[in-house]
Amino acid sequence: MRLAALLLAGLLATPALAVQPDEILADPALESRARDISQGLRCLVCRNENIDDSNAELARDLRLLVRERLEAGDTDAEVVDFVVDRYGEYVLLNPTTGGANLILWIAGPVMLMGGLGLAALYLRRRRAAPEPAAAALSEEERARLAEILKD
Repeated sequence: MRLAALLLAGLLATPALAVQPDEILADPALESRARDISQGLRCLVCRNENIDDSNAELARDLRLLVRERLEAGDTDAEVVDFVVDRYGEYVLLNPTTGGANLILWIAGPVMLMGGLGLAALYLRRRRAAPEPAAAALSEEERARLAEILKD
């Protein structure tokens, strides 16, 4: 009984796809291609969800657009290019590594290496710096310290 309840809870906990029954193509091969393409396209409203997982109206429009292009005979690459031309590269969940995006791909590792280099330089200079000499206490300071420690 507990196992059945656990299995039911596990099935209910899986993410529900937002693809509506009226969007699904009759041809299973085209529908499979549409799902594969949709996994790589970002919902412009939800931002970090693909269009298959989003319930936003714009995501529905994009799902329908993908399916229309596939029914028109476009290849997967042509469908993605069409959507990117229309909405920009931001629509891709995995942006390309060419052009202006190359700066973004390279900036993170370069900044990390630069930060590590600066930290190493700081630690090397700090280790090589002479230890500051401890100043001796004056008689007045010693008397004050003895008075404080006495209490």
